[in-house]
Amino acid sequence: MPVSLLGAAEIRALAADLDVTPTKKLGQNFVVDANTVRKIVHVAEVRAGDSVVEVGPGLGSLTLAILEAGASVTAVEIDHRLAARLPATAAAHGVPAGALTVVDADALRVRDLPGDPTVLVANLPYNVSVPVLLHFLETFPALERGVVMVQAEVGERLAAPPGSKVYGAPSVKAAWYGPWRLAGTVSRQVFWPVPNVDSVLVGFHRDPQPRGDDDERRRVFAIVDAAFQQRRKMLRQALAGVLGGTAAEASAVLESAGVAPTARGEELGVDDFVRIARAIGP
Repeated sequence: MPVSLLGAAEIRALAADLDVTPTKKLGQNFVVDANTVRKIVHVAEVRAGDSVVEVGPGLGSLTLAILEAGASVTAVEIDHRLAARLPATAAAHGVPAGALTVVDADALRVRDLPGDPTVLVANLPYNVSVPVLLHFLETFPALERGVVMVQAEVGERLAAPPGSKVYGAPSVKAAWYGPWRLAGTVSRQVFWPVPNVDSVLVGFHRDPQPRGDDDERRRVFAIVDAAFQQRRKMLRQALAGVLGGTAAEASAVLESAGVAPTARGEELGVDDFVRIARAIGP
């Protein structure tokens, strides 16, 4: 039988049965609108046969929409009650055996995933959204693309270009892996309970070739952190601590990388930071 989706009444009934009270700490604003979860699946370009990892499936509304598209899903859920119930919910809605695997774990601690997923889909709370995304992109290089639903502030920062008002360290670190884009807005009214902030979809495609290995990524990220630690500070000052110890030594490295010592971190793209890291030497 075809996979069917959860309705708003069933979601509330499931929450009541599990004694789940949505909490701000875990970001539990459950999506109760079928059109929205199908939109996310469409924007994520989920196709039949894809292997998808979903972070934070909750009661399963988005999970079922991914499975409806014919993909297999590995769902990572930190709430033990939700993780334990999800397989039964999936079976009751027509999901074939073997299509869903549930990993009962904190997403920030997951190091291995079954099925070698190539697509990431998630509905992430504000406080862990960027750390979870960066952890998954670092840990699972097979991930080729994805779409996440996050608070608008987070999504706008992830997709921000250099020089924009919200551009910062998360923007650069996300761009290390490939381009990001804002992929749509999400009405507050599709959530239960209704949040007091706006949400957006943000998507990414991983670059075919990595910018560097893990050691170089760590060096670049350390430079990025220093550059944005004090916003609007000239790089020769902001990076003195990681580029030799003095502003003069930092200026020499920056000039050899083709970056003006008087520039600010907010002006630089990820490849500028890569050049700075390489100018230091191995």
